[in-house]
Amino acid sequence: MRAMRLLEHASIEARPLQSLNIARPEAGPGQLLVAVKACGICHTDLHTVEGDIIPPALPVTPGHQVIGEVAEVGETVSGWKQGDRIGIAWLFSADGTCDFCQRGQENLCPNAEFTGFDRDGGYAEYVLADPQYALKIPDGIDDLAAAPLLCAGIIGYRSLRQADLQPGERLGLVGFGASAHLAIQVARYWDCEVYVFTRSAGHRRLAAELGASWVGGAEDEQPEKLDRAVIFAPAGGLVPGILGKLRPGGTLAINAIYMSPIPEMPYDLIYEERTLRSVTNLTHQDGVEFLELAERIPVRAATVTYPLERANEALIDLKHSAIDGAGVLQI
Repeated sequence: MRAMRLLEHASIEARPLQSLNIARPEAGPGQLLVAVKACGICHTDLHTVEGDIIPPALPVTPGHQVIGEVAEVGETVSGWKQGDRIGIAWLFSADGTCDFCQRGQENLCPNAEFTGFDRDGGYAEYVLADPQYALKIPDGIDDLAAAPLLCAGIIGYRSLRQADLQPGERLGLVGFGASAHLAIQVARYWDCEVYVFTRSAGHRRLAAELGASWVGGAEDEQPEKLDRAVIFAPAGGLVPGILGKLRPGGTLAINAIYMSPIPEMPYDLIYEERTLRSVTNLTHQDGVEFLELAERIPVRAATVTYPLERANEALIDLKHSAIDGAGVLQI
């Protein structure tokens, strides 16, 4: 089978992903083999390729927003059959026994494994899945539109929840890539007023089209204080400025698996019971809830498609904010 493999970390401009023919995996007991139809690209893929985050071993196949069809069902698997549409998200599996898993926080499980990082991911024609953590894909969402929902969408949804967002509140979204352009659709469905902070002219246009009531730069003064905010850009230097845009009692959530250092800042930015909270991975229940909500709203992903062999170029475009919406590899 064809796969885009990372053999050695390097700047994405060096095009380190190599197109290789490798053996197709087989579904063992408790596993599913998935024929990949589409795979979304994500900043986490970029961080993995460039070595900002280091997988346990190389080579590895990135990709954790996988839409496909069940090709083989391993022994002991129930609830899935050959031909079912399936989604594989960032959380590949968890141990199910630790205190975090018992509390429904398998996103914090110390033995969790992640797709395209601990396990080979969806930049390939076939991939294995754990049936307990795979997701049923609603019939009303096609493959290309569904792929970005599996990380950008689910983690954006979790970020809104971690930001304590309530219907009707004023929300700030800082950075407006794949995740934010889906999160704004949920926030608008909840009747929230949304301010978007982004430098990209294309991202500003998309934000306005999706219902943002104000669009500007992080350095600009917005019309009113924010109740809640989410930072999507992996730039720690943004944190003090956005905290200063919150009302007393407001919450800032950081949606980033990797971020540059947060600078020293005066205490009054966090005073008056403002909350600063990170967002770590996602749970299976987040995925179930978000996909149901996405079909109901309906959430629509703006997508730019690339063939599998152009995964390097897709990630270059992602790095330089040249994608308005979400990039998707079509397999």
